[in-house]
Amino acid sequence: MNLAYPIYTADAECQDCFKCVRHCPVKAIKVVSGHASVISDLCLACGECVEVCPVHAKKVREDLGSVRQLLQGSAPVYVSLAPSWGSEFRGLPAANLIAALRQLGFAGVSETALGAQIVSDSLALSLREMRSGLLLSSACPVMVDFIRKYMPEFSDCITPVLSPALSHARYLQEQFGEHIKVVFIGPCIAKKNEADRRGELISSALMFSSLRQWFKESKIAPWQLSPTAEDCFVPENSREGALYPIEGGMNETLKAHSGCEHINYMVVSGIDALRQTLDGLRPEDVKEPVFIETLACIGGCVHGPGSEHCSPGLLERLRIIRNTDFRTELPERRLPSIIEAYPSAALPQSDISLQELREALQSIGKHNEKDELNCGGCGYNSCRNFARALLEGKAEPSMCVSHMRNLAQKKSNAMLRCIPAGVVIVNSELQLLECNRRFAELCGGSAPEIYELAPGMPKARLEKLIPFAGLFEEVLKSGRELFREAVKLEQRLLNVSIFNIEPGLVVGALLFDVTQTEFTREQIAEQARQVIDKNLATVQDIACKLGEHMAETEILLRSIAENYADKT
Repeated sequence: MNLAYPIYTADAECQDCFKCVRHCPVKAIKVVSGHASVISDLCLACGECVEVCPVHAKKVREDLGSVRQLLQGSAPVYVSLAPSWGSEFRGLPAANLIAALRQLGFAGVSETALGAQIVSDSLALSLREMRSGLLLSSACPVMVDFIRKYMPEFSDCITPVLSPALSHARYLQEQFGEHIKVVFIGPCIAKKNEADRRGELISSALMFSSLRQWFKESKIAPWQLSPTAEDCFVPENSREGALYPIEGGMNETLKAHSGCEHINYMVVSGIDALRQTLDGLRPEDVKEPVFIETLACIGGCVHGPGSEHCSPGLLERLRIIRNTDFRTELPERRLPSIIEAYPSAALPQSDISLQELREALQSIGKHNEKDELNCGGCGYNSCRNFARALLEGKAEPSMCVSHMRNLAQKKSNAMLRCIPAGVVIVNSELQLLECNRRFAELCGGSAPEIYELAPGMPKARLEKLIPFAGLFEEVLKSGRELFREAVKLEQRLLNVSIFNIEPGLVVGALLFDVTQTEFTREQIAEQARQVIDKNLATVQDIACKLGEHMAETEILLRSIAENYADKT
């Protein structure tokens, strides 16, 4: 468990469902002993695993403690508030939210959208001169990491400017001094990575969910506050930059700049969508000027993993648009230096031979192409990718659903073959789901021949095979199991136990043929009688000679013989 990384797994809560593996766009999950942990070097901190985990075993590192410590220090701490706040805190006036944040101890609250405006202004200078080629936005830290790690050939296409959050932090330092501290608050987990890497700009990052928790713990109700004139954004309100958290918002701010009309603007949201967009493409193949706004979250930051998602996406977009004071004419202004390089961070590729891959496939029962179902149940889109994950130590054979099912079926069949008793499983309609050969033999008639043609005799009617199907029906209806019930089947005497598998839906039974056992017991009883009779004759002879009471002895011995016969 890596508690230092923004996302980690609570091992005790992980239920080995592998849903996180299925949803992780880069398979940055390692499964060991059924528990799925995050591989930080491969992870993008997109938060997909956090959102889909059904038992909430994927956790986000809580940084409230470090922020509280910052507030206790001597340096003033400012909030960089993500522009999606208007969608997150629906209907809450900005002044109320600012007042609540200041009550927590922050020196001031500023909109990250100011940093977005700085980014757009800086990019516009480059776009005016652009005549061909491809540029990919650097606004989303998840997409930047994805390109650098998984599509490194496009690293040079990333716009060479800081993200809006980092640009905003630099702007705040210019406004209020290099000594200040900046805390980002928004819906993005990946901002924690930015804070970890660029601590000189952003000291810490909180999600909206953490802020709500903080308000609750501090007994602050923003809606009930009475803000003052000082409860306003510093150093000024944002304008068009407030559109950044919705899909296409960044492009709209760029289009507003004169001289950028010739650019082909596109939007790609979602990691898989960007992979599909760039797959097979070479940067030099793009002969026209193309700018792609890239967003990891479908629809934009308003759908980030740290937001509440309590309303339809359309309404969230409308709230952002309504709260944006968009300027059609942009003033000239001095821009802080936000130049940033994004070199390739290509991940090392595993050197796996074809023979190793073949052996890994065979270990999960894939001996030929027909065995490779590519069902995706393991979380990987093909059996071969799963085999690679096995060789890389990221996966376990038990993750292959079809392999485990076949293995379980083989074990079950082997056990059914070896059990000397008849075994049968039926559903609520008294149709056979499974049985072994011994059950068919006990049923007699044509049952053994049917079993040879259709092993297990699936869907056969139980009442047509045995005369005591009513016992099964009774257990299905009442739920009360039967143990060692004596039943006659033609010339056989059976000992039947019926038990619940899925109460009311599926029951199973064990049928033991005790006919031979009963015959043996009768033989023993008969032999006992013969021995006692012989002993009785001897005793009678002795009794006569000794003059004892023969009648009493005879009665006693015969009573012993009869009692023994009854008990056996």
